[in-house]
Amino acid sequence: MNVENAKAQMRKGILEYCILSILSKNDAYASELIKELKESRLIVVEGTLYPLLTRQKNAGLLGYRWEESTQGPPRKYYTITDTGKKFLNEMHQSWNELVEAVSMLNSKTKASK
Repeated sequence: MNVENAKAQMRKGILEYCILSILSKNDAYASELIKELKESRLIVVEGTLYPLLTRQKNAGLLGYRWEESTQGPPRKYYTITDTGKKFLNEMHQSWNELVEAVSMLNSKTKASK
């Protein structure tokens, strides 16, 4: 089994959560989202991000608006909806439970060695 492939799959699995988390703080356009995800070492390319944004928009988790830009064409700013905020809260709780469960397993594994 390839470790890099497993790491990539784990990152992909949490991207939707991370996108909602970023947008819960500020509205953003795709390039800003990519920059913030890359800074957090969750490397993402546009080909990965846009389908996730579309899926979240279609699910009612995100909305968007167009804003004129002084540096080129108008930008599509994504915003989290009330439904998205509720979903994010549920995901946050699930994430905390998952981290706790994995930490517990890891501590048991270390103790038995």
